[in-house]
Amino acid sequence: MDASHCGVLATTGIVGDQWSLLILRDAMLGVRRFDQYQRHLGVSRTVLADRLGKLVAAGILTREEYQEQGERPRWEYRLTRKGWGLQNVLLALREWGNRYLVSEDERLLELVQASTGEPVELALVRSSDGVRIDPRDLDHRPGPGLRP
Repeated sequence: MDASHCGVLATTGIVGDQWSLLILRDAMLGVRRFDQYQRHLGVSRTVLADRLGKLVAAGILTREEYQEQGERPRWEYRLTRKGWGLQNVLLALREWGNRYLVSEDERLLELVQASTGEPVELALVRSSDGVRIDPRDLDHRPGPGLRP
């Protein structure tokens, strides 16, 4: 099997390090500016600039100029549609971490429906009718890119 077309490999090549995932987490929570990322993450300026640059180059973030009154122009970073497409990945990582690594009284955030405040969880549903699927009932079939 040629793994060069594997979606997991391709994705982790872009967002598979701790800092990129944490930048994406913060971006989804509304962080936009370099100094905000640095303050939230405690990461060095060099590492942060590198990861932001890679995410911009990959089309996951856009860089937009802004200027505060009396200050020099700076950049803020916004998620693109492609970036928002990673939301379920981050939510799944958080849900797994909350289930297996973080006790209930230590959890920083809980996922709730905005309109009702009711807790929600990620689930697999059948695309034809929305019926929930048990993950143990999954199968993988060869796709068009799989060559014998």
